[in-house]
Amino acid sequence: MGRAFEYRRAAKEKRWGHMSRIFPKLSRAITMAAKDPDMNAKLRTAIQNAKAQNMPKDNIDAAIKRAAGKDASDYTEVNYEGKGPHGVLVFVECATDNTTRTVANVKSYFNKSGGSLVPTGSLEFMFSRKAVFEFEKTDGIDVEELEFELIDAGLEEIEEEEGMVYVTGDYTSFGSLSKALEDKGIDLKKAVLKRIPTTPVEFTDEQLEDIEKLLDKIEEDDDVQHVFTNIA
Repeated sequence: MGRAFEYRRAAKEKRWGHMSRIFPKLSRAITMAAKDPDMNAKLRTAIQNAKAQNMPKDNIDAAIKRAAGKDASDYTEVNYEGKGPHGVLVFVECATDNTTRTVANVKSYFNKSGGSLVPTGSLEFMFSRKAVFEFEKTDGIDVEELEFELIDAGLEEIEEEEGMVYVTGDYTSFGSLSKALEDKGIDLKKAVLKRIPTTPVEFTDEQLEDIEKLLDKIEEDDDVQHVFTNIA
């Protein structure tokens, strides 16, 4: 998947290794998913993602119960778009109970890095929304057979790399693909809605270091759920 991908994954895993940061984000994701009774697939996968990060069951149960209270209604999903160092494009997805605070924080991260926010919708056409699932390749999984079986559920691409399988479909197929994989008894390690750049850009190691400083600050913010870039 490329040097830049490995660089970003290693850096992100290092940051998210701090449970004090990851658990509140996972908890908020579960609460947001549990608010919508029509999004059972999204709730299941939010819980699966939390379990993959060893989040305690009590924390998961508390996040689900929170959806029935006023805490859930306080959360608003909001996106911000910006340009960072070396022209990198950054799409930020948030879940916040105070949009004034969140936009001020996100704006300051871009400004301090020499970048800036851009009008909402400016980068939409630069990214494709995809449902992405990740799980371990076990002896009982025939990738070619699985590919055939998932086509009707909305499969667009399936890849196998270093013992892991990556399944990708349009974001509208999130529920159908999630259910199809669940029906197959596949234990998902991760299930997310991603924004994949339509025109990825290569950056040098030095440029990536500058970009990573901005991404560090953004991803450390409790209101931020996901960050996407056009890094190749």
